[in-house]
Amino acid sequence: MTMQATELVKGIAKLASLPEVCIRVNEMVDDPRSSAADIGKVISHDTALTAQLLRMANSAFYNFPSKVDTISRAVTVVGERELRYLVLALSAVRAFSQIPVELINMASFWRHSVYCGVVARLVAAECHVLHSERLFVAGLLHEVGMLVMMNREPDLAKRALEASDAGNKEQHEAEMALFGFDHAEVGGILMRQWDIPEALCETVACHHDISKAEDARLDAAIIHIADVIASRAELEVDYEGPLPQVDPQAWEITGLNEDVMNVVSDDAVSMFAESWAMIQPIVRHA
Repeated sequence: MTMQATELVKGIAKLASLPEVCIRVNEMVDDPRSSAADIGKVISHDTALTAQLLRMANSAFYNFPSKVDTISRAVTVVGERELRYLVLALSAVRAFSQIPVELINMASFWRHSVYCGVVARLVAAECHVLHSERLFVAGLLHEVGMLVMMNREPDLAKRALEASDAGNKEQHEAEMALFGFDHAEVGGILMRQWDIPEALCETVACHHDISKAEDARLDAAIIHIADVIASRAELEVDYEGPLPQVDPQAWEITGLNEDVMNVVSDDAVSMFAESWAMIQPIVRHA
């Protein structure tokens, strides 16, 4: 962690802060004395979050046989662990909805992030990872550091984008050359300031350099693979340049190979539609 990256995050942490409801839900999920009704009561104070959670509980994502019409029932259907990550995901997107970022199309940015999160869950399933809901959040937030850099140092960030678009370097490599750190490191630092579980912070911080991961090597490898799959999916049909490549280390850690790219593609399309439907209303008001 460089002092420069830390200072960059300090400058935006107050602007991009998680709402109180997210902090309270995080605490309550870890408190055995808190019931689904208690958690639902806290969430119900946030009408937008309540609507999004009910929509999620009634989606094909969970395929529950009858309509879920109360927030406490939604907590039960979704599950407290997954609820924690769902609230975090929605809150993080909302936290950046008021931060001006002029260099990129925010809808495109979040579409890539959502798709990466969806693919990460599917890749995790191929690795037989339990409780893979955290991988959706890691995928959703894997490039959030880029938004910090673009807001705080737009000129340098623009030069990094231009170098990447010209095909001279990968985005994170261009950032390293110009900043001395990349968006993955910045994202990890911001998430630590949000008091997000360390494994999730490490996953985001190390997804471009898996060798740096200690306790979250598998998760970092999964996000790396999902990021490549998402990036390839965005290429134009007539694209003839070099394809983004998976670090061989990621294949070794996960025990997977390139075949997984085709395996997850069909499921990713429908799951993406469900997940994007939750995120899009927040992005639309950014």
